[in-house]
Amino acid sequence: MNTDLGARTREAREISEKSRAIVRSIVGGDAPEDRIRQRCVIATGDPAFAELMRFNNEPVRAGIEAIRSGATIYTDIKMAQVGITKRGHNCEVRCVLEAGGEIAERTGATRTSAGFLALEKELEGSIIVIGNAPSAALTVCGMIERGLKPALLVATPVGFVNAAESKERVRGLGVPSITCVGTRGGTPVAVAVVNEMVEMTASNKDFID
Repeated sequence: MNTDLGARTREAREISEKSRAIVRSIVGGDAPEDRIRQRCVIATGDPAFAELMRFNNEPVRAGIEAIRSGATIYTDIKMAQVGITKRGHNCEVRCVLEAGGEIAERTGATRTSAGFLALEKELEGSIIVIGNAPSAALTVCGMIERGLKPALLVATPVGFVNAAESKERVRGLGVPSITCVGTRGGTPVAVAVVNEMVEMTASNKDFID
């Protein structure tokens, strides 16, 4: 049985377990990637979303190792920062939104892009989580192409301007990444991905060798 660290009361656990059972009957499999797909289906309420998820360069292994080591988790917006569970791990969860004010004002870049640029020296070996901003995903892609190596990049930005293109670019990088295809996605999906990896890390079962 999967553990939901966010379900703290009996009723919450019952709801979580029932939801999991329903989704497992629709989206089968017990592999770590299957668990993440199932969690994203729960987050979106859409069974078809399971087919949109993409896993490149052993991201589950990389993510679990990073969480175990206490890597910092950087998010594009506060909604993601708040949504990522603070239980079951020792990782600091930071939002980049307030970090790049001067860069945003000087260059005209979005605040999320500017925030990642401002914190570039801190991002090495971190977990980067982008659920909302395609501009931030493109900025981080450029940083990785110039040599940055995060432990894991979770990129599920949503929308009709650069969302699909930014995720496609992420999949072409040589770093571990979890993305989704097309214009769909959003912060709930990114949070679901990270929270499921936290729960796998916190469980007694070994998901990596």
